[in-house]
Amino acid sequence: MKIGDIAKQTGLTAHTLRYYERIGLLPYALRDNAGQRSYDGAILPWIAFLQRLKTTGMPIRDMLSYAGLRNGGAATIPGRRHLLETHRQRIQAHIAELQSSLLVLDAKIAGYADANVHEE
Repeated sequence: MKIGDIAKQTGLTAHTLRYYERIGLLPYALRDNAGQRSYDGAILPWIAFLQRLKTTGMPIRDMLSYAGLRNGGAATIPGRRHLLETHRQRIQAHIAELQSSLLVLDAKIAGYADANVHEE
């Protein structure tokens, strides 16, 4: 698959994909006769996972640590699990903060709704 095809399927830009390759989140792509990157479609689940990690706020340095462990094979499973468990705890704490903030916003919105009723 060409980089443009990967970009279309993942929603990432070609620039981002090249950056991920350069820093080591993606393996170096093979090159075709024209010198263009040619990816194996099997990279798509890995890119989807990286996108999930990014969406959940995992820093690039932790994504790189995870990628390095992943490249180390089965012996690194405990390390990968620990890294993901730690990140999961951060996500849960962030969700709790967001839920608390949402309650405050809901109360404020309800207060404004009541104020509008009285102003009419």
